[in-house]
Amino acid sequence: MLIDVLIMLGLALAFAAVEMTLTWGVARRLRNYSIVDAVWSLGFAPIAAMYLIGRKYQPEQGILFVLMVAFWSLRLGVHLARRIASHHPHEDVRYAKLRTDWGSNADRKMFWFFQLQGALQVVLSLPFLFACSRSTDSKIPLESDWFAIGGCALWLTGLLGESLADRQLARFRADPANKGKVCQTGLWNYSRHPNYFFEWLVWVGYAVFALGSPWGWLGLIAPALMLHFLLNVTGIPMTEELSLKSKGDAYRAYQRTTSAFVPWFKKS
Repeated sequence: MLIDVLIMLGLALAFAAVEMTLTWGVARRLRNYSIVDAVWSLGFAPIAAMYLIGRKYQPEQGILFVLMVAFWSLRLGVHLARRIASHHPHEDVRYAKLRTDWGSNADRKMFWFFQLQGALQVVLSLPFLFACSRSTDSKIPLESDWFAIGGCALWLTGLLGESLADRQLARFRADPANKGKVCQTGLWNYSRHPNYFFEWLVWVGYAVFALGSPWGWLGLIAPALMLHFLLNVTGIPMTEELSLKSKGDAYRAYQRTTSAFVPWFKKS
């Protein structure tokens, strides 16, 4: 079991390294490093498929799981690709800031930044690996697998919530009358970052699904790591910093009354 896991993780790491090297080359030519976001999201589907194909025994739970990953990966990847294309040749402000901070070393440092993104893909794919690694000795029908059912329900809730939040924000931004204003429609009235919350819920669903597999508890690393990045690193902190710069007091008022992450009722 351990040897099989290490082999599959090694193959996934090799795939991610090639994927990110090619992405870096294209991004450098386009002078737009933002495309890594779309590629990163789309890259999870082939990793999940590779984990399943690499098993001698392919349980119906594994097949369902790969379809779940593929659907989420494609939706998010296409959504990000469209957003990036609509702003091209302008680079996302996060990458533009990194390019400025790194100066003449930007291309070289961005290469290793992309490789780090690929390594993160592999770490986050742990629940994928365990969900696809059930043995013939523990064959449980899908309809009796409560971990799979619960994980699927959480995944579906997260997917629908994230899709709705993305659509509501896109509709708000498309209206010229809303330029410079803070989106507080729909889910955005209850959370400053509902898209991040429901994205995290998708990863909780993956981890719960994997709990029915041997060593599946290791898959809990994925939602824990994702939560850390969203709350403390590149998610909420960077997004809020940029929003405060562009919207000022209006966004400060939004911060005082609206939950940062979990959707909840407004504060008075």
